[in-house]
Amino acid sequence: MTTSVRTGDAAAANRADRGEALLAWVGRHRNGVIWTVAIVLLGIALLAWRQIANRQGERVASQQLNSARLALDSKNYPLAASELSRISANYSGTRSANEATILLAQTRLAQGQSQQAIAVLKDYASGAPSEYQSQAFGLLGAAYENIGHPKEAADAYQQAASVAEMPFLKGQFLSDAGRTWLASGDTTRAKAAYQEIVTKLDSTSVAFEAKERLGELGVTAK
Repeated sequence: MTTSVRTGDAAAANRADRGEALLAWVGRHRNGVIWTVAIVLLGIALLAWRQIANRQGERVASQQLNSARLALDSKNYPLAASELSRISANYSGTRSANEATILLAQTRLAQGQSQQAIAVLKDYASGAPSEYQSQAFGLLGAAYENIGHPKEAADAYQQAASVAEMPFLKGQFLSDAGRTWLASGDTTRAKAAYQEIVTKLDSTSVAFEAKERLGELGVTAK
């Protein structure tokens, strides 16, 4: 019992000594401690401000996106394109800005402005968030196909297929890639695209067509 009490007293004394040593160290480095605490508090304040600003920005962008959707639904393409361009530029990095970029590309295609759609998507697609990437590459492929650039279209469709998560989308993009590889004269890559559908996506709606295309190309579907 006596030993336990002494041990407890010693531990308490050690803690007291450490506390005194810490206070003495703080006293000797008072200015440095004050600056360090100030910098940490400033960093926390800036982080909190940024989070609040991001939430407010996302809210405003979402409201503007709804307005642009209404213009698009009413086929007022010039107004929709103007609003979508502004959202994409002013709220970069937000979910609404990514949706606006995709919708802007669709609007350009609906207007028959495939070259402008390419300008929207060419740099965006490769760096787009994963949930938008396959759609961005798919639209880019359609835009290239519209202006008669089958090789660039096929490459975009191929990239869309590589990042698509849903089997039916992957199959559709591979089918588009196969068609445009053929249009560009690259039968080897066309066969590879169709063969991938048959071997890995046989349950999708485009599998039958892929088998037909392979048959026309003299390849027995495996």
